[in-house]
Amino acid sequence: MPAMNPESEVLYRRIRRIAILMDGVFRVPGTKFRFGLNSLIGLPPAGGDALLAIISLWIVWQASKLGIPRVKLARMLGNVLVEALLGSVPILGDLMDIAWKANLRNLKIIEDHLK
Repeated sequence: MPAMNPESEVLYRRIRRIAILMDGVFRVPGTKFRFGLNSLIGLPPAGGDALLAIISLWIVWQASKLGIPRVKLARMLGNVLVEALLGSVPILGDLMDIAWKANLRNLKIIEDHLK
C-alpha cells in the first residue's frame, strides 16, 4: 500500500477489519474455506439480511471517504445488491452468501485502487 495520511490509514484498517470479520474470520479445519459472521447473522429470515446489507453499505460509504471513484463505488454497490438478493432466498441464499463474500470483494476493489 502507498503511504496514506493517518486518518485514511485508520479508516482503511477499520474497513479491512470489518470486511474480514464479516466474510472471512473463521476457517473450516483442514480446508482453505473461510467464512465470517455474515454466515451466522444471515440465518434468521429478513432481519439478518437487512442488518448485513447495512454493514455492507457502511463499507461502501467509508470507501467513498477514501476517495474511491464513483465507478468503483457502483461496482461495490452491485456486489452488495447481489449479496442482498441472494441472501433473500431461504436456505439456498444462506449458502450463496457464504460463497459470494461481497465485503471481501469490495475490500479488494478498495485495495486495488489504493495501490
